[in-house]
Amino acid sequence: MAILELSNISRHFGAIQAVNDVSLKLDAGEVVGLMGDNGAGKSTLVKMIAGNFRPSHGTIQMEGRELILHRPLDARQHGIEIVHQDLALCNNLTAAANVFLGRELSRNFGPIKVLDYAAMYKRAGQIFTELKSETRPRDLVQKMSGGQRQAVAIARTRLTNSKIVLMDEPTAAISVRQVAEVLSLIRRLRDQGIAVVLISHRMPDVFDVADRVIVLRRGNKVADKKISQTSPEEVTGLITGAIVKA
Repeated sequence: MAILELSNISRHFGAIQAVNDVSLKLDAGEVVGLMGDNGAGKSTLVKMIAGNFRPSHGTIQMEGRELILHRPLDARQHGIEIVHQDLALCNNLTAAANVFLGRELSRNFGPIKVLDYAAMYKRAGQIFTELKSETRPRDLVQKMSGGQRQAVAIARTRLTNSKIVLMDEPTAAISVRQVAEVLSLIRRLRDQGIAVVLISHRMPDVFDVADRVIVLRRGNKVADKKISQTSPEEVTGLITGAIVKA
């Protein structure tokens, strides 16, 4: 059984049809590359899975049960986490503080509740170790490389029993070495049985780490193929419209 299944999902904003009748399945421990030109509907599709938008039409099922999401918190409670392109990190806080931002651990001293920094540092350190990241819980985010920042954002998804992680352009605007670090983090999520949807414009990254690639063009799904059964040239043709459909 697929962990996630979208059936004829559509989303319009007034007269603009952002996503049109898209169906797809996602298995546990699978990395799916989601590709398309700007305005193809990638982010809108992912935001429907993440609970930011309600579908105008169609259904979302998770592990065989229909999923109705009113807000991102609903998606998180079902094990769906998202790493946004801007990462939404606070530069003046430590890695651990960013990991637990909005979900801080605390303990009570009589009627007084205080933040449990020791517990947060310890748990954040455990997560970075699991991800085999060199990021340290007490490091300030403003002093981190792009790859380390991605590690902090990905570590947030491991606070809960996440089943699906949605990643929006995680390798954009970072160095080659940092790209390799982020792709390794994605592989580790996959190896832990977590399904990953990777939005990316970087063809080599998708072909390096994904099991399957889905291509959207003008809101329509024009391809859903195993990486082993396609090529960068074919995917480029599908994105640009030189190839109508695969």
